Amino acid sequence: MLESRAPAPTVIPLDAIRAARARLDGHIARVPLLPYRGDAGGRDVWLQLENLQPIGSFKLRGAGNRMLSADADELARGVVTSSAGNMAQGVAWHARRLGIACDVVVPDHAPRAKLDAIEHLGARTIPVSFERWWRTLVLAQPLDGIAGVDATRLFVHPVADAAVIEGNGTIGLEIALALEGVDTVLVPFGGGGLISGIASALRHLAPRTRVVACEVETAAPLAAALANGAPIDVSYTPSFVDGIGGKGILPSMWPLVSSLVDESIVVTLAEVAEAVRLLATTNRVVAEGAGAASLAAALSGRAGDGKIVCVVSGGNLDLVQLACILRGGNP
Repeated sequence: MLESRAPAPTVIPLDAIRAARARLDGHIARVPLLPYRGDAGGRDVWLQLENLQPIGSFKLRGAGNRMLSADADELARGVVTSSAGNMAQGVAWHARRLGIACDVVVPDHAPRAKLDAIEHLGARTIPVSFERWWRTLVLAQPLDGIAGVDATRLFVHPVADAAVIEGNGTIGLEIALALEGVDTVLVPFGGGGLISGIASALRHLAPRTRVVACEVETAAPLAAALANGAPIDVSYTPSFVDGIGGKGILPSMWPLVSSLVDESIVVTLAEVAEAVRLLATTNRVVAEGAGAASLAAALSGRAGDGKIVCVVSGGNLDLVQLACILRGGNP
């Protein structure tokens, strides 16, 4: 079967990220980098608004670069990914534009609203148990044995694929081109593909800029791994911050992440909810919990002072949850 390409062990080459940017031209939005309008405690805080991508998430970049860099015959057979969220929508969105079939392996507890969003884009969802779904992310042959899945299709891994990471790295490239003298870039941490791409670009173009992961208290595997010196399993509590956090770090991602990320800041659910509210009321930006975690870290003061860029990674927040947060609640 087709396997995803393994990521580089220490840094993604700048030429590959630049090639991804050229490849994605016309296929994604060039989102703005805007100053945060609220009180940031004297810090110069900026917002990289990936929530303004057509699917409301940065995932469009990595999915697009993987698919657009594939061989035409390979791509013609269709694509398959393993995700219940933004990556599924990113792959499905590009598949619809390219006129190819798309299957998505999802955990059987995925919310109906998310499945509806994926299917609305023309993809077919294939539910499996959470354990089997998790195995699709860590196995070298992730789709073997899943009924209904065509294992000859191009598999787009949501995290551990060099082309996906290169696509994500275009965010770091754009930040470096748009803003000089950035002290810290804060990046929500899910599987590590986003922060590895951004950090690789900045390692080449702005090596003095710190790249810091943002995690939430309900599941912070990177903070635990950095403290331990190696990945370990952590407890996971479901919350409205469902775009980041997991029970562990994929072993294939650890060499890259550990070499590029300066530290991890763990924020509380209350801090994330407040950041969601502030983004909506100050900059009129709707961010999902994961997307607001970066601003939560900046406003906590734990990211330091100076010029800080917060990557608002997505904006797909349930409207009931948003209403609750705007009323001062914590979903």
